[in-house]
Amino acid sequence: MTAPIPRDIPDLPAVPGMPKLLSSPVPAAAVVAPARRPLAAAFRLLTALLAVTGGTIACLQGDPSRALSHFTVQSNILLALALALAARRAWTARRPLPAALTGATLLYVLVAGLVHHLLPADAAGPSSLTGGATTGWSSAADHILHTATPIAAALDWLLLTTPGHLRLRQAVPWLLYPLAYLAFSLAHNEIFATGTAARPLYPFLDTARHGYRSVLGNALLLGLATYALAVLLVALDHLRPTPSPRRPKTGFRLQPPVG
Repeated sequence: MTAPIPRDIPDLPAVPGMPKLLSSPVPAAAVVAPARRPLAAAFRLLTALLAVTGGTIACLQGDPSRALSHFTVQSNILLALALALAARRAWTARRPLPAALTGATLLYVLVAGLVHHLLPADAAGPSSLTGGATTGWSSAADHILHTATPIAAALDWLLLTTPGHLRLRQAVPWLLYPLAYLAFSLAHNEIFATGTAARPLYPFLDTARHGYRSVLGNALLLGLATYALAVLLVALDHLRPTPSPRRPKTGFRLQPPVG
């Protein structure tokens, strides 16, 4: 015979707090092997080399100090550095760069390209990058830095990065560099009085011709447009589909069920 079940079962003591999960001594890389991305690494490295090539041509064809003072060249240098690091991480199967960094570099080269194409300087005048005529190598530098690298950076962002990592709160810090460049450009107009360097880096920032009120008004409109573009990038980052990665071959092949 079995013992009768007692009517009064004593209450079990309460467990103090939530149970803690023990950390696994096995790293995640030992369970899921990190995937190398050679195609992404190659594309990013080629884009970085393209940006460096355009900046080098601009420096060799004119005054290097003027070329390096240009927002287009500076933004392409930042893009080249970021893409070189991203290419190394993709090749070695490491975590990608922070989205705030890659988003900022993309924004800057897009702004440089859009300003060049939507607010062009006088086609018959000297090149804004080199200070000379926009022909030959100077024209090649303009096309590389204002068209080729922005398109390549946008393709890398759309096709080779995981969406959903950009945040709206990052849009305001992204404007710090353009704001600092505005102060630098205004100081450049005041410091250099003669020579090629005296020519304003951008015609709409020419204080001697338009006055400070018009220049600051143009800068305000450009800043608002830059912020709107940053917000658009964040929105598109959350709407665009996830690139479909290729699954690595494991050596196992699924067979149809038997019976």
